[in-house]
Amino acid sequence: MAEIERATRAAETICYLQRFTVAYEYPVVFTRGVFRPDNPALVSTISRLEPDRRHRCLVFVDEGLLRVRPGLSEEIRAYVAEHRDRLELVAPPLTVPGGEKIKNDLFHIEWMMGLVFDHRLDRHSFIVAVGGGAVLDAVGLVAATSHRGIRLVRVPTTVLAQNDSGVGVKNAVNLRGSKNFVGTFAPPFAVLNDLDFVELLPPRDKIAGMAEAVKVALIRDGAFFAWLERNAEALATFDPEAMAYMIRRCAELHMQQIARGGDPFETGSARPLDFGHWAAHKLESLTRHHLRHGEAVAIGIALDTRYSVLAGLLAPGADERVCALLELLGFRLWNPALQARLPDGSLAILQGLAEFREHLGGELTITLLADLGRGVEVHAMDTRLIEEAVSWLAERERP
Repeated sequence: MAEIERATRAAETICYLQRFTVAYEYPVVFTRGVFRPDNPALVSTISRLEPDRRHRCLVFVDEGLLRVRPGLSEEIRAYVAEHRDRLELVAPPLTVPGGEKIKNDLFHIEWMMGLVFDHRLDRHSFIVAVGGGAVLDAVGLVAATSHRGIRLVRVPTTVLAQNDSGVGVKNAVNLRGSKNFVGTFAPPFAVLNDLDFVELLPPRDKIAGMAEAVKVALIRDGAFFAWLERNAEALATFDPEAMAYMIRRCAELHMQQIARGGDPFETGSARPLDFGHWAAHKLESLTRHHLRHGEAVAIGIALDTRYSVLAGLLAPGADERVCALLELLGFRLWNPALQARLPDGSLAILQGLAEFREHLGGELTITLLADLGRGVEVHAMDTRLIEEAVSWLAERERP
């Protein structure tokens, strides 16, 4: 009898439900002159958990940034030398390609991982990424996957990176033309936004970064949208105080969504912070990235705002108000790729919906507008109304 009982128990299925919670915390610092030797922000941030340790650091710098600030690598070396009791460079600051170039070729990822290996960085070492959003994405992927996670410090240097991607939890590169196909959710150890870097940007890049501020205002904060309208002229002329507030408030709203939205690692099918992005991501690939990400997002915002009106979700006239703001900021809300057609006659931009759903998994979930400051999720889009929205943008473009 005892043998039969043992056999029966062996054949049973036993399931344990494992559950635990991991708390994440990282500072997001706004400063100026982050690599000035008398600025304690960087060294204090890096050593905040282990103040008595000398921290080993590997620094990657965006080559585009070095073109406008050629002495930056030497500034970083001088900063570390000034704080040598707590910081150590394992190698001179290393230059990496900026923009989509670093995200389109996995060679760059393998090369950076090789440096991590060669310099024997461990999980208590630091990788510091200084540059635009694409560099932060790629270096972040290296940090997140080497030794299953090395501490990453981001120093975003563009408007778009300081007010959006740089303060978030995502890292990714592209594969076979699919944007952000290879990536991770991995919060950084810290983010240091140096507003001095913004002043070095060419006008086109300053403008492009403002799209994310309009986006997050439209879905989360009507008062911020109204502030953007009132300060559009100051922003369009890059007034330092207006730019600083716009960047900080936009970053705050993104951080609030990540922390309080209930799905920081996007395990569901909703992605409210990607309002306007289903079309934007496709426009980037259709134009072979001649459109900046922010420029494509501005068009995507205009398209989805008009669609929201056509679908009866948003009051008529709100679309003109949104487009007027975007145009005052300096955006052009049209690109011929919007009307590109596939062999079957359908709009090529519509492929963006399928790619968006695939990237999310599960059912299609798109954020549209119920009001200026309030997003609403839908699970289907009418292709006829999308065509009408594209035609509307085309009409607005005509003189």
